Amino acid sequence: MISFVLRRVLQSVLVLLVVGLVAFSMFTFVGDPIDNMLGQERTDADIARLRAQLGLDQPFPVQYLRFLENAIQGNFGISYRQGRPVADILLERAPATLELAFVSGFLAIFFGIVLGVFTALRRGTVAANAVMSLSLIGVSLPTFLIGILLIYVFSVELDMLPSFGRGETVQLGWWSTGFLTSSGLQALILPSITLGLYQMTLIMRLVRTEMLEVLRQDYIRFARARGLRDRAVHFRHALKNTLVPVITVTGLQLGSIIAFAIITETVFQWPGVGLLFINAISFVDIPVMAAYLMLISVMFVVINLIVDLLYFAIDPRLRT
Repeated sequence: MISFVLRRVLQSVLVLLVVGLVAFSMFTFVGDPIDNMLGQERTDADIARLRAQLGLDQPFPVQYLRFLENAIQGNFGISYRQGRPVADILLERAPATLELAFVSGFLAIFFGIVLGVFTALRRGTVAANAVMSLSLIGVSLPTFLIGILLIYVFSVELDMLPSFGRGETVQLGWWSTGFLTSSGLQALILPSITLGLYQMTLIMRLVRTEMLEVLRQDYIRFARARGLRDRAVHFRHALKNTLVPVITVTGLQLGSIIAFAIITETVFQWPGVGLLFINAISFVDIPVMAAYLMLISVMFVVINLIVDLLYFAIDPRLRT
């Protein structure tokens, strides 16, 4: 067990180093932040002074190593746009994105598994066929179009839910939450559905396919022959074995919810790290862009490690 975890941790560290190198390399070609930070009347001396102050006059390897050294200490530098520490900006924006991702992930996993099991056990019925037909919407339509349609129906036509923003929030230490206010909960509904719909339909279809495959296995027939009730066969034997391959896809989809929240946050003007990243691109704010990508990479690596450990715990064949 310990050697298994150590191998995964070492692989994770290597992945983060490669991602950091690729990200930092790409962002050097985005543009020159000096153009956005200085006005029209700038002089060559002003450009040289600011470039030296930001460390942009150093060779690329020196800049990258300095970035890694500071990132390990939780210091991602100063935002070129806001002139504030990037870590402080991320801490301000992270609660909004994490709460949105949490609600979207919960909806995707819960309804994905429930509807997947339902459509597998009620295969061929009118209700199951209707659910499968409606699931094509989540798979086919792009996220931004789903968001726009929800805004048009529930905000413009029905005037039931807010179309942008996070609503009122409550400050709990450094964490700002919208779970404790009615406007905050209402503001969460449309963006969380938009963000989680694709993942929900993907999980649902995967659970359905795996469930149908498991129900054809010999040990399921043997369980029925022993006289076990359908509930015991379906949920004690079939569902447990169905979830083993589903765990990997579900884990990666949770990472995707955070990574691809950029589109949803842009559509709903949700004040999270995704919208921060979009604004950083416009102003060539390299420290913010690099910190965001490293943060997403860390989340993917951690989720992947948790998925591997769950595999190890659920599937006894991996412990032999």
